[in-house]
Amino acid sequence: MAVSPASAYADTRAPHPRRSGASTSAHSSHDALVDGLDATLRELVRREGVDPQRDADVVRRLAEGVVRRHDDHSLTGAVAPLADPDAVVGELLARVSGFGPLQPLLDDPTVEEIWINDPTRVFVARRGRHELTNLMLTRPQVDELVERMLKSSGRRIDLSRPFVDAMLPEGHRLHVVLEGISRGFSAVNIRKFVLRAARLSDLVELGSLTSQAAAFLEGSVRAGLNILVTGGTQAGKTTMLNCLAAAVPGGERVISAEEVYELRFPHPDHVALQTRQAGLEGTGEIRLRDLVKESLRMRPSRIIVGEVRSEECLDLVLALNSGLPGMCTLHANSAREALVKMCTLPLLAGENISDRFVVPTVATSVDLVVHLGLDPRGQRRVEEVVAVPGRVENGVIECEPVFVRRDGELRRAHGTPPRPERFERVGLDLRRLLGEAG
Repeated sequence: MAVSPASAYADTRAPHPRRSGASTSAHSSHDALVDGLDATLRELVRREGVDPQRDADVVRRLAEGVVRRHDDHSLTGAVAPLADPDAVVGELLARVSGFGPLQPLLDDPTVEEIWINDPTRVFVARRGRHELTNLMLTRPQVDELVERMLKSSGRRIDLSRPFVDAMLPEGHRLHVVLEGISRGFSAVNIRKFVLRAARLSDLVELGSLTSQAAAFLEGSVRAGLNILVTGGTQAGKTTMLNCLAAAVPGGERVISAEEVYELRFPHPDHVALQTRQAGLEGTGEIRLRDLVKESLRMRPSRIIVGEVRSEECLDLVLALNSGLPGMCTLHANSAREALVKMCTLPLLAGENISDRFVVPTVATSVDLVVHLGLDPRGQRRVEEVVAVPGRVENGVIECEPVFVRRDGELRRAHGTPPRPERFERVGLDLRRLLGEAG
């Protein structure tokens, strides 16, 4: 399914050319032929007791057999031959084992995100820019796709709970808002898991940060500093968190907590936890705050929270303040605004929580803030790395910029990170990491 290349938000759908009677007839004949093969394949899948989502290789083998038998039968002239048997196999796989018309977009490595505003307006994001595709769906098609996606995730959506976050088998993140909350039609968003960087050195190659900043951040992780990764939507926060987590020493025990599994980093002792929505009877919900509390009972050496949004921030701050190293992400427009938000979110935990307690606690809990942004071309990059020395003046947490982006380049600033003794403890020369050693 082709996607029209276009500038941001441009409507690139070209009108379909008027088909002649012959071409329309041929198109209908092809659709009818594939529909028949589809029915045959589905019957085989049911007979074999195959799970189409989990056993895609088995479905492919069955589809190839169905197409091969049809091709052999076409030699007798009893049925029409297939113009492109391999393409038909792919179409059958998308229908039965994949996600139908969306499967080509999911398979396209250049597509980062897919969203459906209504059946006739399907958008994608490439390199941080939005494009309207020429894909035209129907309401039943979208309903079936959502149902199939949720079936593979084990989560549900209904009138009592009109929102859902779920993870697809390939690691893509699905978000659905039901019609009634979303005007006119259910809104569907699929954020693809596209692994372009697994380590900080990969981000250097992609131009997101300099080798000096990468070496400093890797040393900060090894030294056990508490790091807050901030930025707007699609700025690359999860990718940065993955790369930072990959620098955690192998001898440590890492516990991560997320809304849905998105963190994927190589580590020999990593336990990943995710939230759970309430069941049909309204019980059994597991919130992110519950996971943060439980992770502290699992003997962690390091705790990682995928994204802090609400009162779980209090539990995370208390854990970091107790000497447990950790990292998390947060939506914010700058490093300073992220610290302000970090001081505000714990207030949601209860009326007895005051800013007089929260502000100094955050100041001594967060060591570094890594702020990310998107440039006009859609490239993700580190905008600033800010140190938090732990001082508070008139209710405001003081900051020291360690690296800032000037004239398009990430450059060394005057700030230094707190807790230099932690760098010495793991055998790192902080001055050399900062490029100050003579």
